Amino acid sequence: MIVDCHAHVFRNWTESCGHPSTEIHLKYLQKIVTRPSAKVFRLRDGTPASAAPLFRKDDPTWEGLTDLAFRVGRYGQLQFTYEGEDYAVQYMPVGMQVIESPPEFMIAQMLVAEVDHCILQAGGGYGAMNDFNAFAQAQHPDRFSGLFWVDEATADREGTLAEIVRAKDKLGLKGLYYAQDHSRHGYARNLDHADFGPLWELIASMKVPVFAELSATPDYDRASYLANLEAFDRLLARMPDTTFVLVMGPPVGHLAPRGTWEFPAEALATYRRPNLLIEVMFPITWGGIWDYPYPEAQGLVREMRDLFGADKLVWGSDMPNVERFCTYKQSLDYVRRYCDFLSGSEKDRILGLNAAELMGLR
Repeated sequence: MIVDCHAHVFRNWTESCGHPSTEIHLKYLQKIVTRPSAKVFRLRDGTPASAAPLFRKDDPTWEGLTDLAFRVGRYGQLQFTYEGEDYAVQYMPVGMQVIESPPEFMIAQMLVAEVDHCILQAGGGYGAMNDFNAFAQAQHPDRFSGLFWVDEATADREGTLAEIVRAKDKLGLKGLYYAQDHSRHGYARNLDHADFGPLWELIASMKVPVFAELSATPDYDRASYLANLEAFDRLLARMPDTTFVLVMGPPVGHLAPRGTWEFPAEALATYRRPNLLIEVMFPITWGGIWDYPYPEAQGLVREMRDLFGADKLVWGSDMPNVERFCTYKQSLDYVRRYCDFLSGSEKDRILGLNAAELMGLR
């Protein structure tokens, strides 16, 4: 059984996508692409460009986002206008003429790639997709397990906690997606702050997994990432009976700058926590630099297997986003076909069984 632990369904991005307004949705999207791994270019001639005009370097919060008529274009592009010129970030694949991902689209992709089940992650950029994830799950329970998402930095408010209860008890969603980047509201409180105690008590009582994506904010450097990992470690220690998944896995740029993992002892201890699984997912961030079948990624997978064991690793793709760099099938096959150092039972674990057990799939 092949289980993709990181896929998305979402509505047309020209809409508010469940947020209170289209403007808020666009702010989430603009923040995501201030430092993209995706290609940025001038629209009229394809000249390579930078996303730097989209933000002020002295302010990593939403207040630092610049007003450049940021907008959702066609053909997978997020566009902006700077000094009279139009630019694009190729955030989604070119073949996505309209940026949307209905359940039927994902099922068609799964059939070709031979993926049996997808865990639907969430997040502000994709929209407030609790109802849409629940719709996909209800229509195709054999294909999808949906996660819920809320505005993380407001998770000490009654309304936010009530939405979590609704998502779990009424919509039947299977776990929490939590993005550690609080840029919308500033960085005064990290995920382990005492104010968020009620959130984590509620999640623990629900007995659902948490898919946590850590950032390197506020300074986008190694020190910021390690500080956020330290806060995450404190949360893992407080919640030993809750299973967490480290979305995107460890950051290559900060922790494998020379092609092999260079984990500080404290980071290695966090990654080895028994209630943590680690996502194996490299093409979405490095597919624009490395060529398929990604021998660089294969080497990092080998080291992760050696350090942590196959029982701690879960494969994810970030579909449909990953197709800006490779096909869905290739995002799987660099592990399935080319990581020949993995035994058959290890591949079974990484490519499906670990995630299936986590989500209670049969």
